Amino acid sequence: MNLILTPGVYNLDRSIEVSRPDTVVLGLGFPTLIPQNGAPAMQVSSAKGILISGIIIDAGPVNSPVLLAFGSDKTKSDNVPSDPGGLYDVFFRIGGAAAGSATASLVVNNNNVILDDIWAWRADHGAGVGWTSNTADTGVIINGDNVTAYGLFVEHYQKYEVIWNGDKGTDIFFQNEMPYDPPSQAAWMEAPGVDGWAAFKVADGARNFAGYGMGSYSFFNQGVDIFAANAFEVPPASLPSSGLSMNDLLTVFLNASQGNGGILNVINNTGGSSTAANPDVPVTVVHYP
Repeated sequence: MNLILTPGVYNLDRSIEVSRPDTVVLGLGFPTLIPQNGAPAMQVSSAKGILISGIIIDAGPVNSPVLLAFGSDKTKSDNVPSDPGGLYDVFFRIGGAAAGSATASLVVNNNNVILDDIWAWRADHGAGVGWTSNTADTGVIINGDNVTAYGLFVEHYQKYEVIWNGDKGTDIFFQNEMPYDPPSQAAWMEAPGVDGWAAFKVADGARNFAGYGMGSYSFFNQGVDIFAANAFEVPPASLPSSGLSMNDLLTVFLNASQGNGGILNVINNTGGSSTAANPDVPVTVVHYP
C-alpha cells in the first residue's frame, strides 16, 4: 500500500524500494533518510503514478552513486500524462548536517514526471564541508522524457549542477549558486580550455526543451580567481533543434568585497559577464536562441 514516514532520522542499511503503481510516500515533519552503506536511500520502479512528498535525504558516510533514483536506467516508466509520477517538496543534502558524499542526488529515469519544489544542496557550511570532503558531482539528472520541473533549487555541486538528457522537458524557475570552494581553476574545468562547469546543461539529445526564469550566481571564496565560461549550456545552433527555448536567464556576481572570479557568459558564450566589475547586478538574456 502507501508509506507514511513520521518525523525523525532514519539510518538505512538498504534502499527503500517503491514498486507498486500509484503508491504515495508521504513524509510528516520532513523525516530524514540517510543511507549508511553506499546504496540509494530510495529506489523507485518504472511503475506509473508513484508520488513522493515531504522528505529529506542526506548523504551518508559511504559515497552513494545516487540518493534517489526515480525509475530504472534500463526501463522507461509506464507513466502516462494522465497519471504521472511526481516528487513534491523533496530535499537533498550533501554534508552540512553530517559528513557525507554522493555522486548524484536525484536521477529521474522515468517519463512523464512532475518535480515541484526540489532543493539539492551540497553544503557550503556546517559539518563535513570541504572540496575533498562532501564530494558531489551533480544535483539533478533528468533522463526521462516529458519531465516538468516547477521550482528547481540546486546549489554548490562540483560539476554540472543539472544535466537534462530527456526530450520534451520544461523547467519553470531555476535557482543556483555555483560551488564557493574550488581551490584553483585547474581543479574546476569542464574540458581543456573551458573554465568551470555550467550550472544547467541541456544535452545534445534533448532537442525540445523550454526553460523559464533561470538564475545562476557565483561567489568563489578561496582567494583566487575562478571563472565559469557559461552558466547555461544548450545544444548548439548547428544541431537541428525543433523546440529549444530559454527565457529570462540571469547571472549575478555576489559579494565583491570577498569573492573572486565570476561567470563569463550567460548561455553558450552569449550574454555579458558577471564579475567584480559589476557586482550584485543581474546580467540577463531575455530569450535564447
